[in-house]
Amino acid sequence: QVQLVESGGGLVQPGGSLRLSCAASGSIFRIYAMGWYRQAPGKQRELVARITSGGSTGIADSVKGRFTISRDNAKNTTYLQMNSLKPEDTAVYYCNAGGIAYSDYGSAAFGSWGQGTQVTVSS
Repeated sequence: QVQLVESGGGLVQPGGSLRLSCAASGSIFRIYAMGWYRQAPGKQRELVARITSGGSTGIADSVKGRFTISRDNAKNTTYLQMNSLKPEDTAVYYCNAGGIAYSDYGSAAFGSWGQGTQVTVSS
């Protein structure tokens, strides 16, 4: 079983910055992709950014140029640096990871979600 724990959310004024962290733990053999999603009230969850084990990234158009995703493979951790925040960035941000974990039967694919961290952009 693989657990993801996010941190770094909070209240920030428009134009401010926040850095989210997501640490994976458990019986991890290898993590392939890690990503950040967000869900605002009354809206569907949407992909914000993702990064592969090799460092290839994808960023949503709505945050391109403002958000940066990075990853520390040795720590099984991904980060989301959010700059120039706007009120429309307000949402619960969720971390997601997929890969291979050890199991009682050898190994098995996994896909895990974190519990979410609230980001509120308001003056």
